Amino acid sequence: MNSLAVIAGAGLLFWLGYAVYSEKVVRILQPDRHRKTPAHTEADGVDFVPAKHWSILFGHHFSSIAGAAPIYRSGSFIFGICCIV
Repeated sequence: MNSLAVIAGAGLLFWLGYAVYSEKVVRILQPDRHRKTPAHTEADGVDFVPAKHWSILFGHHFSSIAGAAPIYRSGSFIFGICCIV
């Protein structure tokens, strides 16, 4: 099978899942775009600080994931050794 067909099929399934699931989430949670986040309503300059740009949030998210990798790797290694023995 052509790998391009597999990639296209996977992309179509992802898009279909996104379209169906996002509508369900909107129906259940009823988000309000005008509602302010706690960073704005409880801003204290220490714990609750609004981000200046979306790239800052992306960097924080990425560093949080990358920071947990060494902990996860060692835990999964130990778990794997225990399961083998």
